[in-house]
Amino acid sequence: MTEKAPPLQPQTAFPALDPICGDFGIAIKRDGTWTYQGSPIGRLPLVKLFASVLRRVGDEYWLVTPVERGRIEVEDVPFIAVELSAQGAGEAQVLSFRTNLDEIVTLDADHPLWVRQGADTEGPQPYILVKPGLEARLVRSVFYHLVDLAVIDAAGRTGVWSAGRFFPLD
Repeated sequence: MTEKAPPLQPQTAFPALDPICGDFGIAIKRDGTWTYQGSPIGRLPLVKLFASVLRRVGDEYWLVTPVERGRIEVEDVPFIAVELSAQGAGEAQVLSFRTNLDEIVTLDADHPLWVRQGADTEGPQPYILVKPGLEARLVRSVFYHLVDLAVIDAAGRTGVWSAGRFFPLD
């Protein structure tokens, strides 16, 4: 007569993390393409999984799981805002951005927008905060759409309203 194996118990603790597990060989290119050892990662669900464990510490980006963590290279920012939708008008307007990983981010106090002046040939480069420490750069067409929605506030600044806040574009 054979005995049944005891049921598996859930793991109650994870092994201590090595402070540096090294570089994972993953990079996020300026155009938003995720690569592994130089080859594009073509499976969007896999990229979304990696993005779900992406963290930023200082100027370094890390993939952090319960059992390991490792650095990845990010050329500019990890996400790209590829679409803008606007609902409402004036101060009641709400602007939402869709990232290249299909995440929706509403422009509000927790997800501000700012514009950095790029190199002479690049012009202004707009960004929105997606998660703490993780930003998305707006593609040019989305920035143009945003500029089409711009108004001048009482202080004479050019910008957009979203979720009851004014976000300057200059």
